[in-house]
Amino acid sequence: MCFLVCAYRQHPRYRLVLVTNRDEFYQRPTAPAAFWDDEPGLLAGRDLQGGGTWMGVTRAGRFAALTNYREPGAHRPDAPTRGALVTGCLAGEDDPRAFLERLQATAGRYNGFNLLAGDADGLSYFSNRASGVRTLAPGLYGLSNHLLDTPWPKLVRGKAALAALLEAGEVDPEALFRLLADDREAPDDALPDTGVGLKWERALSSIFIKSPVYGTRASTLLLIDEAGRVTFIERSYAPQADGAPPRTLRFDFAVAPTTTAAK
Repeated sequence: MCFLVCAYRQHPRYRLVLVTNRDEFYQRPTAPAAFWDDEPGLLAGRDLQGGGTWMGVTRAGRFAALTNYREPGAHRPDAPTRGALVTGCLAGEDDPRAFLERLQATAGRYNGFNLLAGDADGLSYFSNRASGVRTLAPGLYGLSNHLLDTPWPKLVRGKAALAALLEAGEVDPEALFRLLADDREAPDDALPDTGVGLKWERALSSIFIKSPVYGTRASTLLLIDEAGRVTFIERSYAPQADGAPPRTLRFDFAVAPTTTAAK
């Protein structure tokens, strides 16, 4: 996943409003969002190549989301899949912060990543390209392919758009999807230099990415209200050349007590 903005305890009704775009090569096989047969309490899409996921939520209200850290010269093809980190956090027994604390010991095995994880008790962040686990205070946060809140143009624009929507009052899923569909590229003088060349820096600078071989595969909304009701909506996209319309899946459920719900 390459773009995420979230509002944590910034709305009178919702304690979490999290919106994400998963950007990936079109040829990488993926299953749409569902409760998994092998982890019945876990709701997420699934990377059928690596076996993990980029973001998800459980019936107990635990959630996690991952973005890759872009550093093409340091990528190790033999490193374990980073999607397993999200699965491990959601399916494990540790609370999210404890999972991130424990992960620090083995994080060097993975290519660069950011992992945001939380539950009803808090929100935490860890990157294996930064030091330590951070407990996040209520606020508005953004992640792309660098560290938390790195002010890349699309993150600045996305956070501002989310703040404006929250200020307007009612959280409208279609308005959130319009935020995620923003395909404007940043001007060249605002682009970061991450080592992928100017052509790709331009293409990757938009919130919604389009290219012949790589782009936004899915947009996902995760809303958790103060009463513990979860709304999870995934809108997936075929490559532009396919001409297929987007597919939208919606799941609504109430958070179950951890003593009776599978994580």
